[in-house]
Amino acid sequence: MCQGSRIGTLRLMKRRIVVIGSGFGGLATAARLAAGGHQVTLVEALDKLGGRAYVFEQDGFKFDGGPTIITAPWLFDDIWGKAGLRREDDVEFVKCDPFYRIFDHRGRRFDYNDDEMFTLGEIERFNPADKRGYLNFLATTKAIFDKGFTELADVPFLTVWDMLKVAPDLIRLRSDQSVYRYVSKYISDDFLRQCFSFHPLLVGGNPFDTSSIYAMIHYLEREWGVWYAMGGTGKLVQAFGRLLERLGAQIELNAKVDHIVVKDGPDGSPRATGVVLADGRSIEADVVVSNADVGTTYTKLIDPRFRKRNSDGRYAKTRFAMSLVVLYFGTNRRYTDTELAHHNIILGPRYEGLLKDIFHNDGRLADDFSLYLHMPTITDPSIAPDGHENFYCLSPVPNLKSGIDWADAGQAVPGRDHGVPRGALPARPVAAPGDRAHDRPALLRGDARQPPRVRLLGRADPDAVRLVPAAQPLRGHPQPVHRRRRHPPGRRAPRRALVSEDRRRPHRSGLKREGALARTLRPWTPP
Repeated sequence: MCQGSRIGTLRLMKRRIVVIGSGFGGLATAARLAAGGHQVTLVEALDKLGGRAYVFEQDGFKFDGGPTIITAPWLFDDIWGKAGLRREDDVEFVKCDPFYRIFDHRGRRFDYNDDEMFTLGEIERFNPADKRGYLNFLATTKAIFDKGFTELADVPFLTVWDMLKVAPDLIRLRSDQSVYRYVSKYISDDFLRQCFSFHPLLVGGNPFDTSSIYAMIHYLEREWGVWYAMGGTGKLVQAFGRLLERLGAQIELNAKVDHIVVKDGPDGSPRATGVVLADGRSIEADVVVSNADVGTTYTKLIDPRFRKRNSDGRYAKTRFAMSLVVLYFGTNRRYTDTELAHHNIILGPRYEGLLKDIFHNDGRLADDFSLYLHMPTITDPSIAPDGHENFYCLSPVPNLKSGIDWADAGQAVPGRDHGVPRGALPARPVAAPGDRAHDRPALLRGDARQPPRVRLLGRADPDAVRLVPAAQPLRGHPQPVHRRRRHPPGRRAPRRALVSEDRRRPHRSGLKREGALARTLRPWTPP
């Protein structure tokens, strides 16, 4: 969101600009504006940069709280290039292979990457007849990709007329169909349909509801790959911090914004003139860019007098995406002798039924789960103590509008049929409604002398550890499901430069019972 000036004016005049939030959108925006010669102040509510890409560190373990996947390295190269620098001098990217390892509920696995022959070989193991269908699917997703990214990614859709102008192309590409229905036209095997349709979940969408235009995510991964930042996503955040310092940007940490100052301009239209921080300080600006969630920006930061169209009522009726429960934990042994890969998606026995329970919820938590299990230490052992493993386990759940009482429901989450052996995940988590997933990370405590028993520290203290869903999509952003994302003009780019994966449920040979939590992981307390 940008208030206070038109972008065209920005290109002609040097401005004082405040950027709210240091997630990747805020970091990238601040860096581009600073490289363009503007006087940039980046304000962040937490004690270090990253926003939802915050890094939790404890006892030698480093846990990326947010995004875990990079799908367009050149986007970052382009930002560093604006400053006359090279990204690879600050942070190293390595390609993941396979991109994902997907397990079904029986433990069968499917890998895929950008090697067409390899992927066809994987399809052969499940249903040889689907190889031709996959090639046809791939050809059609390229057409969607060329239209959706190459031609339309930089086109703002601000009015109904903007949509009507592209409607013929969208109809021709069958964007009226859901991703799952679109995939099913080409793929007949039920498990393979799930493998090629889960991608909308990466941006908070339901494959059975989301437009088939999102099927292009599979193609863009083939186009640019799936990458990992060595040292974790936090290393990329730190690299942005150094870049901003070189460019002369001012960074304000522990600086929560109370509100955006808006006044009537000379022409009578409202104009942003700065921000007021929670500690009472004011920062004047010609332009304010908010990287906070859209709903939060309008309903919490801007006076209702200046936003008649973006009223509280409008966002109260907005359909939000799913939420998450995320566990961060370390083990006292390596799991390189298992079938786990860097990115693992573990599917439960249900697919459509589970997604209905998550997205069209009647206030009930499902009895089964699907999980995304991230094991970055298989690529980068530096983020855990020697001989240990670092894990991040994510389960999609209904958002807070579902009416679920998470103070009660959260107690039973690890006891559900998630397929992870007892001793690998906690038996009794504490949940609290209304908190963001990484305001209180789920750091676990285990007793290495009793491998089968894993418990959470602070069971008697509800504030000690919280496994908390919030009204937000996969990476924790409260926002409408079909929010557009921009990328630099003139370049083909994925709509999802950095996002985390979704779902699923660990295959039985993945986490063995003898691998108890190694360290005493104390609960993190916000600064």
